[in-house]
Amino acid sequence: MKKITLLIFFMMLGVTATMAQQLNYRPQNPAFGGNTFNYQWLQSSATAQDKLKDPNATDFTTSRTSSPTNRNSLDDFSQTLSRQILNRISSQLLANQFGEDALQEGTFQFGDLRVDVTNGSTGVNIRIVDGKGGETTVTVPYF
Repeated sequence: MKKITLLIFFMMLGVTATMAQQLNYRPQNPAFGGNTFNYQWLQSSATAQDKLKDPNATDFTTSRTSSPTNRNSLDDFSQTLSRQILNRISSQLLANQFGEDALQEGTFQFGDLRVDVTNGSTGVNIRIVDGKGGETTVTVPYF
């Protein structure tokens, strides 16, 4: 009888000593509901583990840190001037199109750039051709 009582006592002690807890799943990836602050860590971890590199991809880290001796100041000036001229042309074309004056058709030459302005059925077509073979066409719709 003593053995049975002792056995029941140890069984009761064992039952009360074991505890359970609820398991909660919390995703780490923000795309699946995880904390949004994990995104940078996951991205840097994936980038660090990436062993495959695209041979055609441009490396922006070397282009930003390149020394000023590799850059040609005349080319920089030419690019800046071209951007300013294109900005002013586009501003004037839009102001003329939506303003009181009518936009005049024609071909305009600005250094290496040739701008062709024609009236089309859907709007004003502006074709910009640079001296290197690049071409851009923009259509400003009628209102």
